[in-house]
Amino acid sequence: MDDRNADVEQTLVLIKPDGLKRSLTGNIIALLSHPDNMIVAVKLVKVTRELAEKHYSHLKHKPFYEDLIRFLLGEWHTNRVMALVYEGPNIIQRIREISGATNPEEAKPDSIRGKYGRIHSKTGVYENVIHCSANDIDAEKEIKLWFEPYEIVNIRFPVQYVVEERTVMRWKT
Repeated sequence: MDDRNADVEQTLVLIKPDGLKRSLTGNIIALLSHPDNMIVAVKLVKVTRELAEKHYSHLKHKPFYEDLIRFLLGEWHTNRVMALVYEGPNIIQRIREISGATNPEEAKPDSIRGKYGRIHSKTGVYENVIHCSANDIDAEKEIKLWFEPYEIVNIRFPVQYVVEERTVMRWKT
């Protein structure tokens, strides 16, 4: 764990299935680029129902919950999400400002959601191309949900070493 910069935060960013389907990953990453915004983890994820339900567990009581799950699973676009961890001072607020309001119609035109978001005409689900953590508590929970510690270049949260016996996939020789 790196305690050298206590004011440095980490946040989770997801480029959602609509962003991948529309080949917006490069554009989104470019908009998030800033000398203080450092990517410390990135991967492409095939989202499972279990992962989607854990990610949106705080919205389980909402009437649009199932549509959110189906959206993250890629039912309307693709079943992939690009997951990133960004690190930097005040990174959570900075990424949220660049991303814009959750509702694309309320987002500033120069924000990511303002430029690329739309509302799905058949379901009313926001196609807002990006997710970013709301606060430091959510950031830690979400990073731990989407990433293992060994996948992150700078580990900022406590870890433990556990010996496990498990089957892993390896390249065939």
